[in-house]
Amino acid sequence: AGGAAHLPGMVAAKTALPVIGVPIQSKTLNGVDSLLSIVQMPAGIPVLTMSIGVAGAKNSALAAASILALDHAEIATALNNYRQQQTDKVLSHPNPAEGA
Repeated sequence: AGGAAHLPGMVAAKTALPVIGVPIQSKTLNGVDSLLSIVQMPAGIPVLTMSIGVAGAKNSALAAASILALDHAEIATALNNYRQQQTDKVLSHPNPAEGA
């Protein structure tokens, strides 16, 4: 698989399991070509698509954890704790200009 990110679609075509596609930011079109390769799948071949770059990579981990949490209580607990920490951080600093 090259920079155009065909791999998630190829994997999704071969399995019924969830497939998460993360377009990597590249020099070519800043990763938009990768994003389009992942999201333009035919009906019946779903790929869970994240945003381009680091944010997408982080969100893909959270999406995978959410899927695994359906059958694994320890992952569900860890994910809930992480999300509560995010909420607490935002509530303790409601004005982003004030810093973290």
